[in-house]
Amino acid sequence: MSIFIHPQEHRVTERFLRYVQIDTQSDPYATTHPSTEKQKNLGKLLVQELHELGIQDAHLDKFGYVYATIESNTDQANVPVICFCSHMDTSPDCSGKDVKPIIHHNYQGGPLILPDDPSQQLTELNHPDLKNQYGNDIITASGTTLLGADNKAGLAAIMDAVALLIKHPEIAHGKIRILFTPDEEIGRGVDKIDMAKLGADFGYTIDGETAGSIEDETFSADGVILTINGVSAHPGFAKGKMQSAIKIAAAIVDALPKDRLSPETTQDKEGFIHPVAMNGTVEQATVEFIVRDFENTHLKEHEAVIEATAKRVLQQYPGASFSLEIREQYRNMKQVLAKYPEVVEIGLEAIRRVGLKPIRRSIRGGTDGSRLSFMGLPCPNVFAGEHAFHGKQEWVSVQDMQQSVLTIMHIANLWAEKERT
Repeated sequence: MSIFIHPQEHRVTERFLRYVQIDTQSDPYATTHPSTEKQKNLGKLLVQELHELGIQDAHLDKFGYVYATIESNTDQANVPVICFCSHMDTSPDCSGKDVKPIIHHNYQGGPLILPDDPSQQLTELNHPDLKNQYGNDIITASGTTLLGADNKAGLAAIMDAVALLIKHPEIAHGKIRILFTPDEEIGRGVDKIDMAKLGADFGYTIDGETAGSIEDETFSADGVILTINGVSAHPGFAKGKMQSAIKIAAAIVDALPKDRLSPETTQDKEGFIHPVAMNGTVEQATVEFIVRDFENTHLKEHEAVIEATAKRVLQQYPGASFSLEIREQYRNMKQVLAKYPEVVEIGLEAIRRVGLKPIRRSIRGGTDGSRLSFMGLPCPNVFAGEHAFHGKQEWVSVQDMQQSVLTIMHIANLWAEKERT
């Protein structure tokens, strides 16, 4: 069936505007779960709204996860349990405090100037998808913070879909589980999920960009910590003695390839080595890297480049030494989703039924779905309409969020329809 919802029935915009004004920035240096207690403020609001919709099992657990259930309304017994998931936190890369969302109605081209910092201007040159938004209503922040469309557009879309599925019981669906996570932006979004309690067969994260897109492939990811042990000496008497770990670490970073294997020189399926933090003293310094590629074997090759570079630089410092610590972060969801092609196919068909041309893409990054897929919940990523993540020029359009809502509803209906046939 094709689902029609009158635009006036949508409340996705009101929900989104409400959610982005709650500061939920996560903290990569915290050791608590969630990393920031303020993420629970949004979790509590979402639980309250779910209760108001009549979903009595909605709750926020001690780790900051929101769980809820929409019961099946079909007599089909074998409909898989489907989970829809989005994350509540915003990136540590840019402030999420005191967000002032602005709706630019009926976009007709030209720059969108953000009033609190007029140097922040969205143009079709640096945001090409604006060319597809003529006549739409664009939401931005005011110029001094990120917007939070990543991933509060997904939260709003799921919440609106939940409300509309309850309002329209004629739309058949099986049991649906809702999961809202903290700390996705710092790579801990699934660390404390209770998979048995979740009890879903397949999932969809609603955390993608362009309307019509579905992503079934991500980077595989490792984290690498390079530790340099230098030789300390009093700086007044250091000649011929001191070998500064800080300077050695800087020399290693500088010696890495400059025309390849970096985020600023790669695209499409090309992987990279990216130093993200450097700390230390003369005696010891550390450099933290993220290593990314779509092929697991290439990760090992990239990590070998770091090791070989360190060995080469340390030949000039016979008193110094180094060590590498490599940690697996997540793996390409394609490895799991290839075994369950129907999960992506239903996503593609849902997008078609909304009236969009599906765009099947790879993500140069990861989502909660990357790790969920390997935890037993095959989980591609569906668009929420968010753009320019993690920065002051982040934006989303009202109409794209509405289409995301409809896509969620069609996915739920298609799983029930699949079992009927």
